[in-house]
Amino acid sequence: MIKGEARVTHTGNVKRILSLAIVAIMIFALVGCGKDEHKIVRLTLSTKDSEAILAAAGIVLPDAETAAGAGTTVKYHHWVDGFHNYSEDEIVNTGYWTFSQKYKGEVEWIQTTYETRFDDLATLIMASTPPDFTTCSVNTFPEKCLKGMFLPVDDYIDYTDPLWSANAEFVDRYFSMNGQSWIICTDVKATDVCAYNRRVISEYGFDDPAELYYNDEWTWDVFYEMCMAFRDPDEDRYALDGWAWQNALVNSTGVTVIAIDEDGKFVSNIDAPQLESVESLIYDLNKNDCNSPQVLRGADYDGIGMKEGLTLFWLREKWAFTGPVDEMSNIWGDIAAGEVMFAPIPREAEGDGLYYLGGQPVGYHMVMGAQNPDGVVLLSMCERFKIIDPTVIDVDTRQLKEIYLWSDEMLDMNDECQELAKNNPIVNFAPGCPSQLSTAVNNCIIGTTGDNPSTWAQLKETYREQIDYYLEKLNAYVEEGTMT
Repeated sequence: MIKGEARVTHTGNVKRILSLAIVAIMIFALVGCGKDEHKIVRLTLSTKDSEAILAAAGIVLPDAETAAGAGTTVKYHHWVDGFHNYSEDEIVNTGYWTFSQKYKGEVEWIQTTYETRFDDLATLIMASTPPDFTTCSVNTFPEKCLKGMFLPVDDYIDYTDPLWSANAEFVDRYFSMNGQSWIICTDVKATDVCAYNRRVISEYGFDDPAELYYNDEWTWDVFYEMCMAFRDPDEDRYALDGWAWQNALVNSTGVTVIAIDEDGKFVSNIDAPQLESVESLIYDLNKNDCNSPQVLRGADYDGIGMKEGLTLFWLREKWAFTGPVDEMSNIWGDIAAGEVMFAPIPREAEGDGLYYLGGQPVGYHMVMGAQNPDGVVLLSMCERFKIIDPTVIDVDTRQLKEIYLWSDEMLDMNDECQELAKNNPIVNFAPGCPSQLSTAVNNCIIGTTGDNPSTWAQLKETYREQIDYYLEKLNAYVEEGTMT
C-alpha cells in the first residue's frame, strides 16, 4: 500500500457513511474541556450522539434499563488492574466508564502475579470461587482452554452481530477449536514494529524506513545493508536491540512454525521455504555482530543506545511509546523534535509482496464456572463499542499526540500497522501450546543466534522429531476436547 491510498480503518463503513455527523460530534466532545483529558473522555461517553452514529450502521448497545448484567459486579483476574488504575497521563479505559456510568456496573479486581497467574486461577476454579473473566493472549490458547480454565463463548457472543462481525473471521481462523470460539475479541492489534531514530538514520545517510515502506521498498535486503553498514562492535555499536527481534522477523514471512490448518489441526511449517530464508537472514545478522548482547547496555529498556547512535533498530511493540515522555526521549531520542519513528517489519524482497505483522487479540476469556457471564458480556460490549466509537478514537488520537507527543507521521504509521495486522494477521501459537512444544519451537527459532549458533538445517533436524511428537499429542487433546 502506498502513502495516500484509501485505507479501511477499524471503524470501517461507519466512518464512510457518517463522516459529517462524526465531525459534529468531535467538535462537541472538545468543548469546554481544557486540559482535563478524563473530562473529555467522560463527556464523550456521556453523550447519546456517539451511540446514534453507530446505531445508523446497525451497531447498538443494549438499553440501560433492561440490559442483562446491568447493575452487577464482574470479577476480573489479572496481574494488573486495567480498569481503575489510570492516571492523568494514561488513556482512560472508556469501555469501563460506559459500563460503570451507563449500566451501573462494577469490576472487582482479583489480584495475581504474571508468574503465578495460571496456578492461582486453577486454585480459584478448583475451590469453586472462580473469577468471571481474564484477559486473553497468545499465552492462553490452546492449552489453557483444553485444561478447562475457560469456557467457549458462543453461547454469549454472537459474532454475526454488527458489533462483533469485524472480528468474526479472525476468531474463527485463529481462536476456535472443534467448532467453538474461545475468546471475546474486542480488537486485533499489531505487535512488533521496527523503531528507529530519524536523526541517526539521516546521519548515516540511510533512507528513512517509513518512506521506504510507503514506496514499497522496505525489504530485508535494504534492512540488512543498513545493519551491516551501521554495526561496529569495536565501538559498541550494534544495529539491533531487543529480546524478540528474531520472532518479529519470522512473523514478517507470513508463516509461523506452528499453525492451524483448514481442518483445525495444529501443524508444523518447519520445512517452509520462507522460514529457511528468514532464519538464514537471522543467522547472517548474528554472525556479523549486528545484534547487541543484552549485558552490554542492560535489559531494563530495550533500544538503549538509540539516542546516542549506538543502536539502529529496535523491533518491539509500539505500546512502548506511550510512557513518560522524558523517559522515552532519554532512551530513544527527542520525541518532541520528531526523532522517534517506526515502520512495519521489512518484507522479503522475493516473497509475496505483502508486509506482515504479528496480530494479537484484544479481549477476554470467560473463566470456567463464571458466576456473572452476563456482566462479562455487557462489559465486553462496552469495550468493543469503545474501539469503534469515532468520538473515542478522536480522544485517543489526541492523547497520543498531546500527552505522548506522537507526530502526525507516527499516527499515520500507527494506522498503517493496525491495518496490516487486521488484514493479514500472523498469530504465533507456540507460547500458548504445552511447554515442551513451546520450548522446542522457541529454541528452534532463536537457535541461529547467540554465541554458538546453528544453521537452520541443523536446527530443523535437531527439533523436528520433538515438534512432531508434541504436535501429535496436542492434536489428540484437541480431538478429545480436553487435557484434564
